[in-house]
Amino acid sequence: MDSTQNYALVIFDCDGVLVDSELIANKVLAQALAKEGYHCTFQESILRFVGLDLNAIQRQVEQELGRRLSTSFNDALRIETARVFQKELEPVVGIEPALAGIHIPKCVASSGTQEKIHLCLNLTGLSDYFPGTRIFSAEQVPRGKPAPDLFLHAAEKMHANPSDCVVIEDSIPGVIAAQAAGMSVFGFAGGKHVSSEHPANLAKVGAVVFDCMATLPNHLKHVNPEEMKGSFL
Repeated sequence: MDSTQNYALVIFDCDGVLVDSELIANKVLAQALAKEGYHCTFQESILRFVGLDLNAIQRQVEQELGRRLSTSFNDALRIETARVFQKELEPVVGIEPALAGIHIPKCVASSGTQEKIHLCLNLTGLSDYFPGTRIFSAEQVPRGKPAPDLFLHAAEKMHANPSDCVVIEDSIPGVIAAQAAGMSVFGFAGGKHVSSEHPANLAKVGAVVFDCMATLPNHLKHVNPEEMKGSFL
């Protein structure tokens, strides 16, 4: 183990942390919801749905509509998202040197499906950093973020104590989930989807906020998130 604050494991969210997908995915989601009669802008979609798994989004939308979405909604959304990702998806700026500079175990824990996570990592050339056994999805646990289940599942499978883990998140539900799991958490606010208010919102729920991914290895070595909750780097 290197001097990285004695962490045993770094847990990365995928969308908005490893890959700059939130803007793309929420445009597709807003368009798909409009076809179902639920109208929101992609900015509203980002504000309301980032960090949640699709089942949680669907439950929320159906409750507001007062009816079920069409049976083809999930498959159509998956196909269209993959099509657009093939054309537009890019890694988060600075993520490759960041991953290369972190010399302790790392894994992915995302609200997306296993299929989507693998697609994102393969399209952006990041899959070598995360073998299949180090990719965890909300599909694998009873409750998605903001519940702690996914992060606790990842820690268990990676043989790490939750208190020895640090999470890299970009969403409010993700930060809440990490803290509920008893883990330290950094809030990344450098994605293309991030609004001017979002860094302060991440800080309000206790994240240590940073906006340059290439600086992450240095932060992991020199910043104690438990002592600097709600601060900006």
